[in-house]
Amino acid sequence: MEATTLYERLGGADGIETVVDEFYDRMLDDERMQPFFEDVDMDRQRQHQTLFISQVAGGPAEYSGENMRAAHRDLALTQDDFETVVSHLRASLDACGVDDADADEVVAAVRGLEDDVLCR
Repeated sequence: MEATTLYERLGGADGIETVVDEFYDRMLDDERMQPFFEDVDMDRQRQHQTLFISQVAGGPAEYSGENMRAAHRDLALTQDDFETVVSHLRASLDACGVDDADADEVVAAVRGLEDDVLCR
């Protein structure tokens, strides 16, 4: 049976968790992004991000964290910061072998939250 939802095409919970791990490894290796995670429980952060992407992808997981604006309100993120995040996300999807069209769909969903993330 062919995978029909984006969630299934990403490999379900396990596939999304792999992408999220790759993403945060990249973020934490990036000196520009490290300060944003100094006081963050990364296990909890990875779990939240996995649930968030799962929900965006049409999976059964329900993200119950803060809304995007509240979660990012005190970070003073810039447009360049946002572009760096998107770049690391796309590279992570590519590194995990996600199909280009599916990666584009995930990135588009994140880009749709840009105003909230940047608190505009």
